[in-house]
Amino acid sequence: MSSIRLLRTFLAAAHEGSFAAAAQRVALTQAAVGQQMRALEADMRRPLFERQGKAVVLNDAGRELLPQARQMVALYDQMQASAPAAGPMSGTLNLGAVVSAVRPLVEATLALKSRHPGLELHVLAAKSMELLAQVTSGALDAAISVKERGTPTATLAWTPLYAEPMVLLVGRNMPEAVPRALLRSQPFIRFDRSQHTGQMVERTLRRLRVTPPEILELNTIESIVELVRSGLGLSVLPRLRDGRWAADPRLRVVELPQAESRQIALVQRRESRSAAVVAALVREIKAL
Repeated sequence: MSSIRLLRTFLAAAHEGSFAAAAQRVALTQAAVGQQMRALEADMRRPLFERQGKAVVLNDAGRELLPQARQMVALYDQMQASAPAAGPMSGTLNLGAVVSAVRPLVEATLALKSRHPGLELHVLAAKSMELLAQVTSGALDAAISVKERGTPTATLAWTPLYAEPMVLLVGRNMPEAVPRALLRSQPFIRFDRSQHTGQMVERTLRRLRVTPPEILELNTIESIVELVRSGLGLSVLPRLRDGRWAADPRLRVVELPQAESRQIALVQRRESRSAAVVAALVREIKAL
C-alpha cells in the first residue's frame, strides 16, 4: 500500500529530523524521501514540516498526525503478521545476524518453521561487515545487520526493522551526575573503533565534547555490559532492543541528548530466490 509507505517515511523523517537520515532508515534516496513527503502533504492538504536548512521538524499539523500515523502503521504490520501464507513454504535458507539480533532471529525462524515444517532455516552470528560480504556472495540468503551510512544499495535490498538509540550505560552504584561528568570521571570501556557501532560511539563522544579515561576496548556489546555490571567502568552503547538493561538491578541507563540511533535492518540480494520466505520472516520479527 503506497499510503503506508508514505506514513513509514513520515515516521522516519519525524524521528531523524532530516530527510537525509530518514533516507538511510527506510532504504530510499534523499530525493525520494522529499518526493514522498510532498505527496503526503498534498494528500493531507497541509504542510507537515518546517524546513530549517537540511533539518526538518514537525509543525503543529505534523505533530497532530504523528500518533495517528504510528497507529496506522502498527495496525498494518499487525495485519501482515497475522495473514496466512498462500501455501506451505519449503526449502533451505541460510541466515545471519549480528550477535545482539540472534535471539529475535532464532525466535522468528522457530515460529515460521512451526507453521511450515518443510523449511530448513540455519542461523549464524557474525559482524555486520562479514554478514554483508556473505549476503553479497550468496553464502547467506539474508541477514540482520547494522545499516551503516553509505551502505551500498545497488545490489542489496534493505528492510528496516528497528532503531537502537545510543545511551550511557553505568553501574547502579555509580554516582548520580550528568553524562559529561560521569564520562570525565569514570573508567571508560569502548566498543571497537573499527566497527560501525564503535564509530557511532566516537561521534557521540565528540558531540558531547568529552574525552573519557579509556581503560579497555572490546568488540562485543555483551562483554562490555558484563564489565559495566561488575562495576569496572561505564560505556556508550546502542540500547539493545532485547537488552532489558532498565530492569537489571546492577545497571542504570542514562539517556543522551540528541543521540543518534543504530539502524537494524534485514538485508538480502535484490534478485533473491527466497524473497517470499524472507518477507514472512520479517513479519515474524516485527510481530515479536
